[in-house]
Amino acid sequence: MFDMATLIQENGIKELSKASHNVVNHGMTTHAVASHMVPDHEYCEAGKPEPPEPQCIDTDVAMVQQDPKEEDEEETPEIDIMINNVVCSFSVKCHLNLRQIALNGVNVEFRRENGMVTMKLRRPYTTASIWSSGRITCTGATSEDQAKVAARRYARALQKLGFQARFRNFRVVNVLGTCRMPFGIRIIAFSKKYKEADYEPELHPGVTYKLYNPKATLKIFSTGGVTITARSVSDVQSAVERIFPLVYEFRKPRTTADDELLRQKRAPAAPADDPMHLVTLSDDDKDAWE
Repeated sequence: MFDMATLIQENGIKELSKASHNVVNHGMTTHAVASHMVPDHEYCEAGKPEPPEPQCIDTDVAMVQQDPKEEDEEETPEIDIMINNVVCSFSVKCHLNLRQIALNGVNVEFRRENGMVTMKLRRPYTTASIWSSGRITCTGATSEDQAKVAARRYARALQKLGFQARFRNFRVVNVLGTCRMPFGIRIIAFSKKYKEADYEPELHPGVTYKLYNPKATLKIFSTGGVTITARSVSDVQSAVERIFPLVYEFRKPRTTADDELLRQKRAPAAPADDPMHLVTLSDDDKDAWE
């Protein structure tokens, strides 16, 4: 942590704020789904699925200002980390008859070539892959709490189909998150400096960077977009905090278009026009309108 703080100070950046579990800066909280909001039989409702609300983690990255009175000082940028997918797995500790699930279940699909059944939930909007051994993988959740709620509802759905299902061995396997840096990145120079970076433009337009503490894989693009794959939501946020001072060194200079956009944001709002007055025409003036 001391080395990270020194590196951040050398780059002229304040250290990123740490967010606690389910608590975000500025008093914002992550989106979570309470278990009492929807009854267990919702898995069998038909209709158009509702799109999930992505979990958003706001992390402030404060830029150190050399002169507070300088006109060109930058505003405090914000990095929004969007959690797009949380993959979890669990076991029901019993053998499952896939044919019986396909015939009696709702919102299921029997994939004989893969030897599994897929089941969907509307709330939270997720998909489960069910194997006959009792192992189940759930994808599509946007938070760890939402993934656990969905997993328990899949286990309850199997209980209602007549299986002696028990909810065991739940764990989050993978978390996919995305964010965008407030600047472009010179990825070629970045990949040449760090040996952990792998850049193959013929195969992928971004740089693949691997972190080992926390263990995460990042895809860094020249536009400033970053895709993070880690084992938990906290690891995703820690990975962004670790990569920010590294890519900040290779940020692209601002163009005249960026400066113009910044000036437009800082420009005061135009004064409101005078309120409209109601004009009443006399009978003699009606001919003028005709």
